[in-house]
Amino acid sequence: MTRNDDATRGFETRQIHSGADATHEQGSRITPIHQTAGYLFDSFDEGSDRFQGRSARLVYSRAGNPTNQVAERRLADLEGGIDAILTGSGQAAIFSALLGLAGAGDTIVATSSLYEGTKQLFRNSLTRQGLTFRFVPQDADDATWDAAIDDRTKAIYTETIPNPKIDVVDIPRIAGIAHRHGLPLVVDSTVSTPFLQRPLEHGADVVVHSTSKWLSGHGAVLGGAIIAGSAFDWSAHPERYPHLHAPFRASGETYVEKFGARAYPTFLRSVVVNDYGPTLSAQSAWLLLLGLETLSLRMERHIANTEAIVRWLAEQPNVRSIDHPSAPGNRYAEVAARLLPRGAGSVVSFDLAGGYESARRFIDSLELVSPMTHIGDVRSLAIHTGSTIHGRLTEEERLSIGITPGLIRLSVGLETVDDIIADLDRAIRVAHA
Repeated sequence: MTRNDDATRGFETRQIHSGADATHEQGSRITPIHQTAGYLFDSFDEGSDRFQGRSARLVYSRAGNPTNQVAERRLADLEGGIDAILTGSGQAAIFSALLGLAGAGDTIVATSSLYEGTKQLFRNSLTRQGLTFRFVPQDADDATWDAAIDDRTKAIYTETIPNPKIDVVDIPRIAGIAHRHGLPLVVDSTVSTPFLQRPLEHGADVVVHSTSKWLSGHGAVLGGAIIAGSAFDWSAHPERYPHLHAPFRASGETYVEKFGARAYPTFLRSVVVNDYGPTLSAQSAWLLLLGLETLSLRMERHIANTEAIVRWLAEQPNVRSIDHPSAPGNRYAEVAARLLPRGAGSVVSFDLAGGYESARRFIDSLELVSPMTHIGDVRSLAIHTGSTIHGRLTEEERLSIGITPGLIRLSVGLETVDDIIADLDRAIRVAHA
């Protein structure tokens, strides 16, 4: 079959065609849904070859599916990676990416501005599995970063645009710190998407996504993805990543010897994802492919709507502060202009005068904007993070990370921007009546 892979083509062309087979047995122009658990072996010996890795053909959909493979190839292409693995959710992608690097007794150093749901994953389930997490402010000096890293540290983890405070991370600087210590940098790029920023081009080594958000775009399906770059030299660190240097077959081959730059993503797919089974269904992968086809168009509209809303919010007397790099005087404007020239995403948070009660009245007065937890939908969504996402924290803990009583997180959708603003305006007026 003919593959539509051509790195010289534009982003908009590749988001539609990359990774797909141009022909199928029945002439289907779009990728079919391969709804199957397993795959027939041609013979006894051919079945053995598949299990031993001597054949590239599939064994079981837990580790690979033809529909998923197209989505994986497309994401790898759009991010500039060499391989991608789909998972059942963004949390599963984070979990799998880190377990491909670290085990019990090891440490991950992360920026302290991470999304609270990710922090809960780190503090709860992964800590129970024996991992230790150290959090460092992204703007901390090199000495602070160096002090947090030791011989058991296996990676640095960050996000391109953490929410809800939208404090844009300087990926090249963090990548430099990681590489100086011989560590890979893992970056959650969900909010930026490969249309706004490709972290691998700025020094990251692994990118994760919740594909449930902008990549799929319609709030209809869960999913996650891990994309591996080619720059990190896994062969240089046998003591740090012994699982990639230990024989994994009777032949005595190691992942590094057999797969080189692909050692890490191959281990992820064949061991972590295959063993734990956080598999994305073929139908979900197919919906992801549909979403990817319009990613650039949607992101342009998301950004245009967001920047118009930020300008409007800046004029409202009952809005005390706005978290978005396009807001007047925002501290992350410079790094956003340098790393995100197409726009700094479509999540904006704002603090209502009147605090908790004003936030309650605001949320209960929305009509067009949907009050719910999610981001990256074609619909505009709003949530009071202090009583929901950050509700397990104490008031002191919330305030220490900027979660004030009146903070509202808005995920800006694709509706007519005047209609979004009208709904926000009416809700703010009710909140402060």
